[in-house]
Amino acid sequence: MGRDGYVVPADPGAGAAMISANVNVNVNLKKKNQSARSWILLDSRGEGTNLDVDKYAIMHRVHIHARDLRILDPLLSYPSTILGRDKAIVLNLEHIKAIITAEEVLLRDPSDENVIPVVEELQRRLPPANTVPQGPGDGKEYPGGQNDIDAGEEDESPFEFRALEVALEAICSFLAARTTELETDAYPALDELTSKISSRNLDRVCKLKSAMTRLTARVQKVRDELEQLLDDDDDMADLYLSRKLAGTSSPVSGSGAANWFPASPTIGSKISRASRASVVTVRGDENDVEELEMLLEAYFMQIDGTLNKLTTVRAILDILYLFFSWLVLINMTDHVHAYFTGKSKL
Repeated sequence: MGRDGYVVPADPGAGAAMISANVNVNVNLKKKNQSARSWILLDSRGEGTNLDVDKYAIMHRVHIHARDLRILDPLLSYPSTILGRDKAIVLNLEHIKAIITAEEVLLRDPSDENVIPVVEELQRRLPPANTVPQGPGDGKEYPGGQNDIDAGEEDESPFEFRALEVALEAICSFLAARTTELETDAYPALDELTSKISSRNLDRVCKLKSAMTRLTARVQKVRDELEQLLDDDDDMADLYLSRKLAGTSSPVSGSGAANWFPASPTIGSKISRASRASVVTVRGDENDVEELEMLLEAYFMQIDGTLNKLTTVRAILDILYLFFSWLVLINMTDHVHAYFTGKSKL
């Protein structure tokens, strides 16, 4: 309001800027909310259905608590986690945030560029082998894995393990690829630093060191989660959803339980068919976790190898960076000493 009681009009430019800022904030919040509500449902046939539902609908569908669903919130930061619940597996592995039941998979943010390949692989490998068409007599391998198994022999991996294997394979491959990228950048940077010691080259190596440290922490979290699972038979037994479901639907372990074990379409699976067959014969034993143990062990070894590679490259970077930093410091000290003693024309 002016000095004489007149209303002073607001600056139209400032008002427009404020409105634009509010609109941007609302748009960003809307995008986050849409992302948080975006799911894809994949059934036992590999058919996908996009869902736009709130957390209560998800909790009711898969029978988990809010604290479990919170682990999958993309707006929150939680370490890599594999949790076994009564009727679901809650899976948080970097960008792969999923809920696996004995009959379906719920995957968060299916439009994410890193999640799209996971969705495609699940659609390929979730359907039972006998539902995937194969080429007659052409000698090629097909997703159903019919060329990999003898006639009359069935691959009896539970649905939840097929889904879990896809997720583990995807995250291990993703982290291994990121490691290879950093390793590919590291050695040329070190060569350049060796040939010419400069602040620019030192800064480049320093940034690579920081990136490698962050990646090492991410890989370590996945490795630790797999190791923790492997060390606890009870936790592994909690992941046998089909076995628990078969036990509740039929108290007699036998003909009724087999319906919950669809054939696996996985080619070159980390689990041998012979061990799977032996597990199926004793699936009434709730303490038997051999099949899952073999699956987890295979990917534990893979992620452990990635961690070892990262640790080795990072150690080389640390040593050489420290060495050349000292050379630069000594060189600067010599110049300063020469300047103050009158032996330099700086």
